[in-house]
Amino acid sequence: MLRIELSYRGLLTIIGVIFAVWAVLKLWPVILLLLISSILMIGLLPYVEAMVRRGLPRTAAVLLIVFGILAVIIALISLMVPPLVREAEDVRDNLPDSAREVEVFLGHFGVHVELQQKARDINWDEVISGSAAVNYGQRALSTTISIITIVAMTAYLLADTPRLGAFIGQFIPPGRKEESEKLFFSLTRVVGGYLRGQFITSMAIGVFTFSLLRIVGVSNPLAFAVLAGLADVVPLVGAAIATLPPAAAALQESGTQAVIVLAALMLYQQFEDRVLVPRVYGRTLNLPPLIVLLAVLAGAELLGITGVLLALPLAAAGRVAMDYALANRLVPMPAAPEESAPLTPDATVEEPLAPDIKAVRSLPSLLRLRRDTPRKT
Repeated sequence: MLRIELSYRGLLTIIGVIFAVWAVLKLWPVILLLLISSILMIGLLPYVEAMVRRGLPRTAAVLLIVFGILAVIIALISLMVPPLVREAEDVRDNLPDSAREVEVFLGHFGVHVELQQKARDINWDEVISGSAAVNYGQRALSTTISIITIVAMTAYLLADTPRLGAFIGQFIPPGRKEESEKLFFSLTRVVGGYLRGQFITSMAIGVFTFSLLRIVGVSNPLAFAVLAGLADVVPLVGAAIATLPPAAAALQESGTQAVIVLAALMLYQQFEDRVLVPRVYGRTLNLPPLIVLLAVLAGAELLGITGVLLALPLAAAGRVAMDYALANRLVPMPAAPEESAPLTPDATVEEPLAPDIKAVRSLPSLLRLRRDTPRKT
């Protein structure tokens, strides 16, 4: 008969693990907000430190950055939302005529579909019902509260970074503090590089969209440019968000304009993925495309749109942690000599040289050691 005996210590450990899992599940929304705030803090910390070094008080530097970002976001939303609402109403009112133009365009290629009648049969009162409006309002309110919470937590983390560092440092062994600082600096470099690269790519697609729509003659090009820049933050899905609304608006003018806008934006997406992103990010993320795809899919499955936004910075941070672990475990055994001579009383045994960490090109530069520095064991 199988007997399982547990000591009091083992039983308390199991109870503690169960309680920890239960607490994480219950507090997961709060943990998620803290995770997002921590990522933003890591990305904005170098700019706060730069202002502090120039003599600006830390609190003033944090408030300046936070309120500056909020002002930019509010300005972009005010430029984007009202024109896009009007465009959506125009698309809804002119949908049958637009569907007829699509039918004619596809008919030139031998494709015959019935779109005009389906567009007329749409009951917009059911699509935009009272319950749907209430649901959208509740989601908007919840999102607004979450954003305010994230901003407040990020500002607190930035303002209280020295004390938080001192508090966490007392739990780190003295021999590991230097390595911990190097690891944190590497995380700051990676996350900050991701945020800077994302800002550059968002600006690029925004400028391209504005120029394209202005040349083609589509109304409200600035609103669609802001939408494209914000949508570029979302991997994979953002391409459709940045492409389809401008094409639908161009379809109100003519089918030719819609085809031009759609083709140009699709070509730009290919240019961004294959040329711009590798040059902007460089070796900051250093993530293979397959890992990016899997990270985005896993994030979408676990946390929805929030998981998609967090996928790349978390995957990049995981790569830094993996490189750090490899750097501390990469200690190859010394090769055995072909012929071993017997030791004499006057003979001395030399200690093996430290491994040449510089040869490992995938590791962060901060974790490389000098050739003349022996490795601690």
